Amino acid sequence: MANKAVFFDRDGTLNVDVHYLYRPEDFQWTPEAVEAIEYCHQQGYLVVVITNQSGVARGYYTEAEVQRLHQWMNEELARQGAKPIDAFYYCPHHPQGKVAAYAKECSCRKPQPGMLLQACQEMNIEPAQSYMVGDSPRDVEAGEKSGIQGVLYTGGSLLACVRENID
Repeated sequence: MANKAVFFDRDGTLNVDVHYLYRPEDFQWTPEAVEAIEYCHQQGYLVVVITNQSGVARGYYTEAEVQRLHQWMNEELARQGAKPIDAFYYCPHHPQGKVAAYAKECSCRKPQPGMLLQACQEMNIEPAQSYMVGDSPRDVEAGEKSGIQGVLYTGGSLLACVRENID
């Protein structure tokens, strides 16, 4: 039996967008983000983060620093008594990047659906039973290109957004 998932954009959706975030000390959850993650788990959804991280291609931080922040996020969820995020997918590429290995067009950078398609394949997720929640039209577009219903988060309580849009 396939899984269902709620995919969340990271910056501007789960956390306040402070451009090129990679340090835990700069991280701040958006209103009721932890509760939204917990609600999704309670409803039987996997919770997966899908995030563009062009700061890697631009040379602002490394993939290891992105991974450390994601580990810290799950540790923070545990400290608050919430289940961890099930998986993190990130795109380190950008066509104008300064780091040659990452300076390219790719199929994973949203609005392209690559990260979502990869997660669905690796985690046995049924797109038609899943949602992509993000603060940008490109998040919604990436979801729709993957057969996943897009939900635009416009600020305020993330829990209220999730409750209103996810059944």
